[in-house]
Amino acid sequence: MSVLYITKDTFDQEVLGSDKPVLVDFWASWCGPCRMVSPIIDEIAEEREDIKVCKINVDEEPDLANRYQIMSIPTLLVIKDGEVVNKSMGARPKPQILDML
Repeated sequence: MSVLYITKDTFDQEVLGSDKPVLVDFWASWCGPCRMVSPIIDEIAEEREDIKVCKINVDEEPDLANRYQIMSIPTLLVIKDGEVVNKSMGARPKPQILDML
């Protein structure tokens, strides 16, 4: 499955209403560590059918960033059944991201 780009209009349905765990990447185009993590997130999306992978641009969706108190990026959240079950800030290698799931 490919990465879904989420907006405040699609968040509740795609993330909170998902029947699968959701890996959410809060990022921005100007963020160097975000650019390092982005290809890893894309790989995970292609490899894992058992999860949903989403990206939220904090510059375009500040309300969602505020809702989840995103203070630095990249921040990765794992949301299951509408609840945050894991959170990681900063760039991480693929094995550490997979361990979050």
